Amino acid sequence: MVLGFFSVAIMELLVFLACFELVTKYKCWHEIKKGNVAVAMATGGKIFGICNVLHFCIQAKSSVYEAMTWSIVGFVLLLIAYFLFEFLTPVFSIDKEIEADNRAVGLISMIISVSLSFVIGASIM
Repeated sequence: MVLGFFSVAIMELLVFLACFELVTKYKCWHEIKKGNVAVAMATGGKIFGICNVLHFCIQAKSSVYEAMTWSIVGFVLLLIAYFLFEFLTPVFSIDKEIEADNRAVGLISMIISVSLSFVIGASIM
């Protein structure tokens, strides 16, 4: 059972990160390789947020399939939060600021991902 949850969680983490890579206007791993701290913070927040949602799903659900289903719901909610953050800041583009290594925006993005993952996780339980 442990190996099943673990392998599904790793697979989902990779798939969900790939989805985030598709919706951002910058290439996360390319920017991180260049030393872009803002992108590293935002991506780290996404990784933590996804894993935290997975944690709540595994803890609350009785089967791997059920946990996987709810983790997809949780990821969609994180994705919606990402788009809301971009939409609610019309003064500047979140993605452009993060790509330009604006660490303040990267930090806020990380904190939003982390904090909302707790809310999403608690809702799933």
